[in-house]
Amino acid sequence: MTSPRDASHIGTSSSSSERHRTRPRILVVFGTRPEAIKLCPLIKKLKEQAAFQTFVCATAQHRQILDQVLNMFDVKPDFDLDLMQAGQTLTSLSARLIAGLEQIFLGVKPSLAIVQGDTTTTLCAALCSFYTRVPIAHVEAGLRTFDLSAPFPEEMNRAVTSRLAALHFAPTEWAADNLKREGVDPKNIEVTGNTGIDAVLAIRESLEGGRMSGIDLPLDARRKLIVVTAHRRESFGAGFLGICDAIAELASRDDVQIVWPVHPNPNVQGVVERTLQGKSNVVLIKPLDYLPFVDLMRQAYLLITDSGGVQEEGPALGKPILVLREKTERPEAVTAGTVKLVGTDRASIVRESIRLLEDRTEYDRMARLHNPYGDGRASDRIMRRIEEYFFRPLQ
Repeated sequence: MTSPRDASHIGTSSSSSERHRTRPRILVVFGTRPEAIKLCPLIKKLKEQAAFQTFVCATAQHRQILDQVLNMFDVKPDFDLDLMQAGQTLTSLSARLIAGLEQIFLGVKPSLAIVQGDTTTTLCAALCSFYTRVPIAHVEAGLRTFDLSAPFPEEMNRAVTSRLAALHFAPTEWAADNLKREGVDPKNIEVTGNTGIDAVLAIRESLEGGRMSGIDLPLDARRKLIVVTAHRRESFGAGFLGICDAIAELASRDDVQIVWPVHPNPNVQGVVERTLQGKSNVVLIKPLDYLPFVDLMRQAYLLITDSGGVQEEGPALGKPILVLREKTERPEAVTAGTVKLVGTDRASIVRESIRLLEDRTEYDRMARLHNPYGDGRASDRIMRRIEEYFFRPLQ
């Protein structure tokens, strides 16, 4: 694995006409587990394509939970900035990201940079691309809540990245329409579906076919399994207390078992452990590798989450989802009725959970298999559009 300082020997000059030459250089940048899950299927396809030289840079904005995904998909970064620090702030992280990524961009001199989603890594990589005059392709473009405070800072990250991007890979028509309303040229937008669905459907098929082994936990088949995940920065404080109090109340029921893979952020971990540690039918575990987590979702009766990825994956697995947020940039499943927003209010979370636990008609209505986010071929569509970008005749 090459360090940032070793990148200088890789590059050659890159101009606006170079994207039409043979063997364009593509630099894929990610830093968190959700980004890796959604980019690994695309990276595998890029690496198989002899027409491109593909370089992968991991910033390690998250460390351990990122490495889990890379190991499962057998993706080895060419560069690893290893930037994660305990207690890092958005400002300090952004400063380290921009400084570290600048060296990678100057060394590789890519013809195109690919970023995904809405993380701090995404924004900083887009800025470095812009500063070094490298075109940017944005995977999962066009998601919006139209509220810069929710989710924070992700809404700003994705809006600014869209302003800088040359290619926009929108997962749905709704996302594409958002970009058009913001003035993005429609010819630069491709509706592809979400690459996260490529990943989850492939894992589900392997689990159901017995080619992979899944979760290894003492699950009680007599109880309805509720899987919880929560980590959103805007919920820290009173919001997280509301979430934990709701889960504690649900845990008083004899008919449920709750499994919560707890995010390592101390703002999450401390509150969860103080509220729920020691309750007999609550299992608090470290974040899971992606494969066992998909298996856990597959076995769940109900998902309670503030994760964007789970909002996409749950409908693909036919699971009802209660979202611990007031707004979502993924409204398609809410419109379809398979996802419901409950915020962080204890009473709302408990009320809607009990409704699904006790009202079979309501449960069946939400649990129907519905996948507005893709058919598992998003990476193929992105590949075709990148090939057109580089190899179509000059206009």
